[in-house]
Amino acid sequence: MKTQAANKKEMTDKTLRITGSEAIVRSLMAEGVDILYGYPGGAIMPVYDELFKFQDQIHHVLTRHEQGAAHAAQGYARISGKVGVAMATSGPGATNLITGIADAQIDSTPLVCITGQVFSHLLGSDAFQETDIVGISTPVTKWNCQVTKAEDIPAAIAKAFYIARSGRPGPVLVDITKDAQVTEFDFNYKKCEGVRSYNPIPKTSQDAVNAAAALINNAKKPMIVWGQGVILGEAEAELKEVIEKAGIPAAWTILGASALSTSHPLNIGMVGMHGNYAPNKLTNECDVLIAIGMRFDDRVTGRLDAYAKQAKIIHFDIDPAEIDKNVKTDVAVLGNSKESLAMLVEALNENSHESWLQEFKDLYAIEFDKVIKGDLHPTKEGLTMGEVLKQINIETEGNAAIVSDVGQHQMIACRYADFNVTKSNITSGGLGTMGFALPAAIGAKMAAPEREVVAIIGDGGYQMNIQELGTIFQQKAAVKIVVLNNEFLGMVRQWQQLFFDKRYASTEMTNPNFVAIAEGYYIKARKVTKREELAEAVKEMIQSKESYFLEVCVEKEDNVFPMIPSGASVSDVRLS
Repeated sequence: MKTQAANKKEMTDKTLRITGSEAIVRSLMAEGVDILYGYPGGAIMPVYDELFKFQDQIHHVLTRHEQGAAHAAQGYARISGKVGVAMATSGPGATNLITGIADAQIDSTPLVCITGQVFSHLLGSDAFQETDIVGISTPVTKWNCQVTKAEDIPAAIAKAFYIARSGRPGPVLVDITKDAQVTEFDFNYKKCEGVRSYNPIPKTSQDAVNAAAALINNAKKPMIVWGQGVILGEAEAELKEVIEKAGIPAAWTILGASALSTSHPLNIGMVGMHGNYAPNKLTNECDVLIAIGMRFDDRVTGRLDAYAKQAKIIHFDIDPAEIDKNVKTDVAVLGNSKESLAMLVEALNENSHESWLQEFKDLYAIEFDKVIKGDLHPTKEGLTMGEVLKQINIETEGNAAIVSDVGQHQMIACRYADFNVTKSNITSGGLGTMGFALPAAIGAKMAAPEREVVAIIGDGGYQMNIQELGTIFQQKAAVKIVVLNNEFLGMVRQWQQLFFDKRYASTEMTNPNFVAIAEGYYIKARKVTKREELAEAVKEMIQSKESYFLEVCVEKEDNVFPMIPSGASVSDVRLS
């Protein structure tokens, strides 16, 4: 049996007479793909036949829904730093990928999605399961194309991988007609090393770095807000050097979490709608705001006309389109964060801002007394979501990868999980996709089997892709699943309570027997309703060598605070 390395050499050094479908599989292997996620169908069946022949070298994971395939590929990409791959047939198979593709686009996740298409002579005829997936996916892909000739397959796939992983990463879709899949041609694979007019990494200007350093060196109240660009650029060490050398308090966006340990003394917490009180409040008191690899999303800024107007704004980013898009910058530093932050470290003076840092500590004390203490050390009878996260921290020592869905539990997970290892917070940030966590956790665990992967999910989002329990069972993926069950669509209910006079329109959930469903998929399961059961149940779950489902019944009408109401300023952050 040939190794994958031998096959790669054969693919690049030797011309083979093969079908387009075999060319697809060989192209994927040449790009180092060892796992892909998908669901077969008529228009992609020739490719699946070839995958069967190469199953000892490339592992196909049959998800239970194409959306699950896209999210699993996202989880794989987010924890590994590699390109995730998803595959589907034409028509509904392709359209079912769209939510995952859109999620990957806004969260800068590198994906290559391959879809089958009807025979080229049928295009435009409304043939069975024909859909214009290129037209549909154009707004939510970094690049896409349709291939109608077998000889064009290798170049299309090579370009797809190059675009997906280079610069600011993102999803790419390649749609391949069935006749292109079955036609033979002379195959030779060459990796793509550049695309005309596409400059994925702008050159970092030393003058811009010097201008940024001058502002920082003279600042009295500097503040850093970093995002996922630090993780994507593998610049965690450089970020830490910048923060420590200049003594700057540093906050993070949801997708930036885990780039710096949550226990670091200069880590001041999360910004945003449900972020920590101090970094939100003091955004409007800093004199220099340094944004690194983040895009000034509306959930971070609140009202733009009242966001950091007193501060000089420095923006480090790889994507020129993000500069001045939402917030006007005084100094823009383009380039890969690893390179630009390394240049910044050299230009910074050693400094400390103890009195400024104390302001953050003082506001944290207020938040602890009014919010955190009740979340983590409750006196009421019902369980809180926060104490579940606290128990998970104890058992995992902050080294687990936390994959959260979307809702109240997501905000609690981001606020209270301990992150000691980078690439540990995997969640749907920009699109806010319910149903993300279960399949994403599968991809994360398969990419990093040595890591503990814990999915934190609400009872609403869990039921959107609950069928992926079948994938967990079939793949024997040791994912730990925690459903925080409050019998509500909790985040919507919170808004209804605060802003709609408690009119809980269509948010109360009548849920099934979650434990019985998990056991139906042969997954060990347990339900916790009392505080005295929690610690032992979480310990049993984490120590399990196999997948495990834990349902925790929490307070039905608990809210997540702090909170910046929609349309309000970051200064208007509420503690109750």
